[in-house]
Amino acid sequence: MATRSRPAPPPPRRTSRTPTIVAVAVVVLVAAVVFGGVLLSGGSQGADQAIPVTPAPAAYPTTVEDGVVVAGGPAAHTLDLYEDALCPACQAFEQRAGTAIAQAVASGRVQVRYHLVNLLEQRSDPPGYSSGAGNAMICAAESGAFPAVHASLYAAQPREGGRGYDTGQLVDLGQRAGAGPGFGECVQSGRHVGEVTVNYQQAVNDPALQRDGSFGTPTIVLDGRLLQPGAPELDAVLAG
Repeated sequence: MATRSRPAPPPPRRTSRTPTIVAVAVVVLVAAVVFGGVLLSGGSQGADQAIPVTPAPAAYPTTVEDGVVVAGGPAAHTLDLYEDALCPACQAFEQRAGTAIAQAVASGRVQVRYHLVNLLEQRSDPPGYSSGAGNAMICAAESGAFPAVHASLYAAQPREGGRGYDTGQLVDLGQRAGAGPGFGECVQSGRHVGEVTVNYQQAVNDPALQRDGSFGTPTIVLDGRLLQPGAPELDAVLAG
């Protein structure tokens, strides 16, 4: 079973399940500044290397609701996944269950809600890849390319502690994966970076999402029940 990625040191505990409106506003502003000042500047190392497009295991529709990617329509089961694009344990979970999840969504058995978070924001060089890649996946969900972009970013996941993909590489990936008009501007402007940060703040302050006293990724919630990545209950639902 993959080890859940956790930040070091862990974020401070709070009594509220969600940040206050003022705190969220400050977080969003800071995230936008970081994204604009660091990630958008990118870097020369590997900038000419295209991210390979990994075909999606299955096609399914996506929408975005308050920064959460909703895959598929109403279904008998709802799966909430909390992921960080830089998280090695998330990659392991995607390798283990990604195909089954995509097929279950495409068949209408499961609706998946992807909460993209920036738990490992400081673990890329320069910092900011978790927000940038999360933003790109939300942009892809709005542009009809989420299944392939999501699969591709985990299949070719950057090394934790190394350089993440810059905005030019993320835009190029989405365009080759079939993203519609507006995807490039969405990625370059960091339209959803603040929502990725809020997703994390809400998750880390929700006791229902904590295991052993802290929040980690991937966090898997099936029909309101917190599960381990290899839980047989999840396998049974995905198998139909």
